[in-house]
Amino acid sequence: MSPPKAATLFLLLFFLLLLSSTTTSNAHNITRLLAKYPQFSTFNHYLTTTHLASQINRRQTITVLALDNTAMSSLLAKHYSLYTLKNIISLHVLVDYFGSKKLHRISKGSTLTSTMFQATGTAPGTSGYVNITNLKGGKVGFGAEDNEGKLDATFVKSIKEIPYNISIVQISHALNSPEAEAPTAAPSQLNLTEIMSKQGCKAFADLLTASGADDKFNENMDAGLTVFCPTDSAVKGFMPKYKNLTASKKVSLLLYHGIPVFMSLQMLKTNNGVMNTLATDGANSYDFSVSNEDEVVSLDTTVVTAKVLGILKEEEPLIVFKINKVLMPKELFKPVVAKEANAPEADAPADSEPADAEDNTNGVQGLGGGRLVMLVLSLWIGILLI
Repeated sequence: MSPPKAATLFLLLFFLLLLSSTTTSNAHNITRLLAKYPQFSTFNHYLTTTHLASQINRRQTITVLALDNTAMSSLLAKHYSLYTLKNIISLHVLVDYFGSKKLHRISKGSTLTSTMFQATGTAPGTSGYVNITNLKGGKVGFGAEDNEGKLDATFVKSIKEIPYNISIVQISHALNSPEAEAPTAAPSQLNLTEIMSKQGCKAFADLLTASGADDKFNENMDAGLTVFCPTDSAVKGFMPKYKNLTASKKVSLLLYHGIPVFMSLQMLKTNNGVMNTLATDGANSYDFSVSNEDEVVSLDTTVVTAKVLGILKEEEPLIVFKINKVLMPKELFKPVVAKEANAPEADAPADSEPADAEDNTNGVQGLGGGRLVMLVLSLWIGILLI
């Protein structure tokens, strides 16, 4: 290989490595990061309980104003409801990056920044904003904008910084905000079967109701629930097999379409592997594997492989995906080793469509920009090596 060609190859390999590292650097998990610090265990617990953790993990740029166990004890002593606590804690999550250096060098000495409480749309005016001000002696003060200009807390220390992705800093006290602390009613109860019926999954919803399996889905909703709903055409094609099952096996099959945790589309893409389901019970694993290729998420039961077509509903703690086939567990059906060329696909038609265009873009996308560039670079390297 000539020196110029070798140099070009080296530069391309270096750029490819750099691109690979930058495309994966945005991932973070707030609960894992805080788990290393037991003094923040209560705060970490409520990030999970209120479902704020998953919202934080989905954002690429975020700053968390963490409260230690002592500060959290003072907050919990006021006996707020869980939904009010969610508003208060969301006020402590800034939707911008503030590392220690940036906090101590605020332009003009003071700034207002938006929070996740503001992003919910429930905070009127600027009540969801936090005032950050540089004080004498190198201190940094924090206060909710709707708290009459009072700075309730000060910067204690930086816990973890991943520039410019996530910053976790400790502050001395919880921020006081009349709007965030206002009594908050529980959100209206989500009706799972009604949601599915209106979005092209009425046949599956009817099966849930008729079998009584919908009760199990509803029991798990508050703690987090992911549902994979086959299209009406998929259920129609599968009905001859469904009718041959006993009542208990029908329930197991239906429960097999639910995961007892909230899993966004991005979480499914980054957490490939085996997933337990609502039907999982000891030795009866009733699990399936999640994988993605070219942004398309697939569910493999070893009997059938279904594709995620789109999202019917995403409102934590519930998310409902539309899939193109009925999931058939290996506990009830014989696994397929090699699919015969002329074997009929009675379980589902292949031409099922998403509910709408938005669902389609959520479920089936082309190559991402980073992957496309990496593919092109790989082809160039192959040509150079010839």
